[in-house]
Amino acid sequence: AQAYKHSVNTYTSALKSACCLSMDVLVPNYINALNGTTVTIPCTFTSCYKIDLTKFAMNWTYQETLNNTQEKFMTYDKKKGMQPVPSNRFGERVVFSGNLDKNDLTITLQDVQLEDEGIYNCYVKNPPDRIQGHGIINFNVVTELPPPRDSTIAVAIGASVGGALALLILSMVVVKCLRRHQKQELISEEKLEEEGKLEPEAVAEEGTK
Repeated sequence: AQAYKHSVNTYTSALKSACCLSMDVLVPNYINALNGTTVTIPCTFTSCYKIDLTKFAMNWTYQETLNNTQEKFMTYDKKKGMQPVPSNRFGERVVFSGNLDKNDLTITLQDVQLEDEGIYNCYVKNPPDRIQGHGIINFNVVTELPPPRDSTIAVAIGASVGGALALLILSMVVVKCLRRHQKQELISEEKLEEEGKLEPEAVAEEGTK
């Protein structure tokens, strides 16, 4: 019984060790933001353990490119909770809009500027998970968004074009058939006229004989 209990404890310990390596941060790879708008930048994480606010740590950082130094602009304070870090770049335009109880570290960036374009990093550490989670978001700022693709309109346009094409083909076939029919009638009339001309001549020849 002791050996069985020991093996179970060992197995449980192994599962916990494996689980401690399962920290994962979920973020979108790319975000296209319209200049002057308010944009949500999501970040959530998975962990085998509930958040212990005395040990939990996280940071949002910004960098222009991968080669630039990272600038911290949002962090977790054990006494004050999620707090924006004074930043000349963002000022007071960044607010926390997530929910720690749901492992949600989402932020909202207000009045997006062209200078906000760059790389946003979401770092999470939730002991006893051993690995620090890291999510990378490529943030692109545009002056106008491309028009949405409306499948209904596309189908309607396709149907109308297809219908017009079908009518065109049908009309061409009808015209062709009418022309062929007229041509056949013309040929028939010419044959009848020729036959009508030949009959009197044949009668005349027989009379002379």
